[in-house]
Amino acid sequence: MTAAELREKIRALALQVVDEKGKADDAAEAYDELTKFPELKDIIVSLLTHEFDSFLEGIDWVAPRPSTFRIKLLNGQFFLLQFTPRSWIAQVEGKKYYLLNLDEEEYAALAIARILQYGPESGAEVEGSETDSAPEVEDEVDVDVDVEA
Repeated sequence: MTAAELREKIRALALQVVDEKGKADDAAEAYDELTKFPELKDIIVSLLTHEFDSFLEGIDWVAPRPSTFRIKLLNGQFFLLQFTPRSWIAQVEGKKYYLLNLDEEEYAALAIARILQYGPESGAEVEGSETDSAPEVEDEVDVDVDVEA
């Protein structure tokens, strides 16, 4: 590989990274909390990639100190992100992951992927599927029965 090929490869990768960052910035505008707390956006992008908007229903700020956010997923599940002076803590299905450690950040991403696999909420309509309508029930008829014992 020559120096010119290496430079071109690096330039292509840099353009790709800048494009993904722009997509994440555009998606973040839909959530007030992500515009108020840019650190939150960074941690969500690191857990869910720049395509996080495809998986989120909403973000709620649930506690001011320590700052705690409920991240609601499209399937009705949620996880919590808590900001501490040293790092972020993700709480997924009751288990805490300290995101300062790369291993725990990967485990948190796997746990989030697992709860994304649960599917839609019960009773929720899945996009593109047709729901079977319940068969119509005929009018009920009152019948008087005399039973002699």
